[in-house]
Amino acid sequence: MSGPTYYKGWYHLFYQYNPDSAVWGNITWGHAVSRDLVHWLYLPLAVVPDRWYDANGVWTGSATTLPDGRLVMIYTGATMESVQVQNLAFPADPDDPLLVHWVKSEYNPVIVPPSGIGLKDFRDPTTAWYVPTDSAWRVAIGSKNDSQHHAGVVLVYRTTDFVSYELLPGVLHSVTGTGMWECVDFYPVSTESAVGLDTGTYAAASNSWVPADPEKDVGIGLRYDYGKYYASKTFYDPVKERRVLWGWIGETDSERTDLRKGWASLQTVPRTVLFDQKTGRNLLQWPVEEVESLRLSSQEFSNISITAGSVVPLDIGKATQVRSLNSAALAGAIGADVGYNCSTSRGAAQRGVIGPFGLLVLADEDLSEQTAVYFYVARATDGSLSTHFCHDELRHARIFLFLYLSFMIHELHNH
Repeated sequence: MSGPTYYKGWYHLFYQYNPDSAVWGNITWGHAVSRDLVHWLYLPLAVVPDRWYDANGVWTGSATTLPDGRLVMIYTGATMESVQVQNLAFPADPDDPLLVHWVKSEYNPVIVPPSGIGLKDFRDPTTAWYVPTDSAWRVAIGSKNDSQHHAGVVLVYRTTDFVSYELLPGVLHSVTGTGMWECVDFYPVSTESAVGLDTGTYAAASNSWVPADPEKDVGIGLRYDYGKYYASKTFYDPVKERRVLWGWIGETDSERTDLRKGWASLQTVPRTVLFDQKTGRNLLQWPVEEVESLRLSSQEFSNISITAGSVVPLDIGKATQVRSLNSAALAGAIGADVGYNCSTSRGAAQRGVIGPFGLLVLADEDLSEQTAVYFYVARATDGSLSTHFCHDELRHARIFLFLYLSFMIHELHNH
């Protein structure tokens, strides 16, 4: 995903797209617009790989809205030699609210990999932020430093005109052993406003970011999402004064299946990012409020007893949402499951003091094919509770069959 933004009444989503196939290659920018973040209109391709500096792909970029309303797009291009460089693009017609046509800067590329950075490890510029004391803008770019134990790093550039850039000393942040940092995002979240106003501050003089809790740092601690959630990016919505987060979900389908169906992967439902004022340390995420417009009816189920390992059929129609949990049950949790997360657990089959419990969706009558969407509560040794919303891909019978057959074919080929 690239350059999400709001412009003259429309939400814009740009995304990496191969117009010729459902598999990777010929990466261009697709373009869709929406009035409500729910219903989308597809527009013509926005930016295509037609210059030497992006001949091998128009990759991730970010939009910056200047004080006078102009829009600047900075994106990574892969050159004819696959060197990753940063380029500029502008709306061809700033009066067009749909931003159908784009032009590339005559100064491209505006940033090339600096000394000590791999030519293929320099990508995904952030939205620029303004530093009043410096009278300049700053842009962060992800990379890595293999000489420092495969550390992921974020470089920061200073610019006054978005054409000339100066690499600032040091790095914004670095974590040993995390490797290449892709699609980095750097933005403030209000600790006081309930709507997540974009009013945070940045210690520009030191050009560094220090986590409040090193054990929950980038790449080694807390995550946005413990599922298959990748290449996320945010933008600030000036209409509803909120920070909106999007992510990309890669599916488990094979390339052959993707080619057959003609598409691959999904874009997530947009989420609002807030600061958790109750704990004073966490981020909260929730689907944007516009999603509520899709709800046509509701049903309530209560006083249902479910024994461990059992399945109770519910007449829920085509869709449902679980909205509450019995707090008394949580108070009785006495076990500990500190290391639990959706990615490393045994899925819906793993048992704890509480849960998992949830819904089997897209299931057939004999439950040979099913997708478990479940809720899990874990209690840490200090008594605090953590919650996990997961889906279990391991319950797919056909996926098991496909993986088994793929393994057997591989073994036969080797012998």
